[in-house]
Amino acid sequence: MTEPIAVRPTRRQRALASALTRAQALPAPTSEYTITRDLPVPMRDGVTLRADMYEPTGTVKGTVLVRSPYGFGIFIGTMTGGLLAARGYRVILARCRGTFGSGDVPFEPMQHEIHDGADTVEWMRRQPWFDGRFATHGGSYLAFTQWAMFMDPPPELVTAIIAISAHDFHAAAYKGGAFNLGDFLGWTDQVRRQEQPNFAKLLLGHAKAQRTVPAATAELPLDQAGERLLQGGAPWYREWISHRDPADPFWKPMQLGDALERLNVPVLLQSGWQDVFVNQTFEQYERLHARGVDVAFTVGPWTHLEIASKGRKMVVNEILDWLDEHLAESGVRTRAAPIHVFVTGGANQWRDLPSWPPPTTDHTLHPAPAGGLGTEPAAPGSEATFTYDPSDPTPSIGGASLLNGGYKNDSALATRRDVAAFTTEPLTRPLEVLGTPTLRLAHATDNPNADLFVRISEVEPDGTSRNVTDGFIRLDPDAADGVIEIEFDPVAHRFAARNRIRLVVAGGSQPRWERNLGTSEDPATSSRLVTSTRTIDLALSKLVLPVGS
Repeated sequence: MTEPIAVRPTRRQRALASALTRAQALPAPTSEYTITRDLPVPMRDGVTLRADMYEPTGTVKGTVLVRSPYGFGIFIGTMTGGLLAARGYRVILARCRGTFGSGDVPFEPMQHEIHDGADTVEWMRRQPWFDGRFATHGGSYLAFTQWAMFMDPPPELVTAIIAISAHDFHAAAYKGGAFNLGDFLGWTDQVRRQEQPNFAKLLLGHAKAQRTVPAATAELPLDQAGERLLQGGAPWYREWISHRDPADPFWKPMQLGDALERLNVPVLLQSGWQDVFVNQTFEQYERLHARGVDVAFTVGPWTHLEIASKGRKMVVNEILDWLDEHLAESGVRTRAAPIHVFVTGGANQWRDLPSWPPPTTDHTLHPAPAGGLGTEPAAPGSEATFTYDPSDPTPSIGGASLLNGGYKNDSALATRRDVAAFTTEPLTRPLEVLGTPTLRLAHATDNPNADLFVRISEVEPDGTSRNVTDGFIRLDPDAADGVIEIEFDPVAHRFAARNRIRLVVAGGSQPRWERNLGTSEDPATSSRLVTSTRTIDLALSKLVLPVGS
């Protein structure tokens, strides 16, 4: 490969940057910049990765490292490297091992990020432009690469900006104990096609995936369905669905919880209430905050993908302010408070808080016969029943998902025979929930191989229902009967007066979570199906909502 040379951005890149600046109400650019592509970044095992450098022609305020498996085409490169370089930051856009010409090796998601991140920093140290300080930035997989680096935080790191992220991929892929099928089969299918050089064929593949991925999630057994969809590519998918035990050594490079105890620089976290990783982002905040780390946290009304569209104006301006404060060392903090959350529902407003969760009191609701949900416990002996049939699994409608989630009209869910739904009378005043709701469910099943999916929704006067927050658990067959406690995802939501609160209890949510086949056989390779009939003791069950004052 020829020696990399610095070039000016093209006219098309300049036009795109100008449009993004206007659309996001960003501060005006302060510098021209150059782009040097395909810089060689040697790894300890002899593999050479590649990186692009976006460098201001004027004064450089600091270096920002971004590591990604998705490549840096004109749009992504301009949105990240170009945006920051035009405002004074040198940006290293490093491509992960096995992607877009970075190492002549297969892509193995998340297996090499700890060592590759450390080796990328070692390469930076040897560059004549490196001044001994840098920041990291990125969301989703780009955030995972940061947590991998923070398993042994470099002394030169001064701040980190981390969005929509998981620090423990096993806990994300098996959230609640069952494989998150729709999201991670869908992601795998996208990634295995992402380097298609023909743009028309790439778009055609994306369109086709809207049909083929849902069809694959409905087939059994899972391993064969995945192989048919992926056409022999992406061998990691079979590994994901086959290695289920979190203690399996396969997952060790993807379990980065120790980084939360080792990172000591200021951190900006950004997420959305309907993001698939929102519960892990809250854990990141809580553990960093408990250790006294300077951590700020923004949560908007977004899905995983919407943070880059609907949320982009806010999050990009926050990123620029954070870098100016901590990397450029302006010393100016523009945030009104560490916590900046959007309260959904009837509030529909941003709220600044000193910490999370805010002070609340418990508001307890009890499921009642005939589908009621009230403040008094049901009479002893009151029960509700439903039957879960894995041959006709309860469908996923919206929710905190990677690809197809969000706030949806879920009215049809409560009318299904395979759910138990409980709804309050119309509220006489607004009720604002801030924190993590919990459900104590007195549950019995005639088949111990069972799951529980629970949802809180808001029902409008016309009967339209929309999801607020969900919980899920794959039950231990040895403890499937008894009082089961299920946590919902954190929430900031105001239920409006005249609306109603609905609790839905089901035996699954397909394909967000793989269906429970109702047997003790391997869920990846089995196709035998057995139903389960559930009984809920209403007198011993309760929903606890943390309500703000």
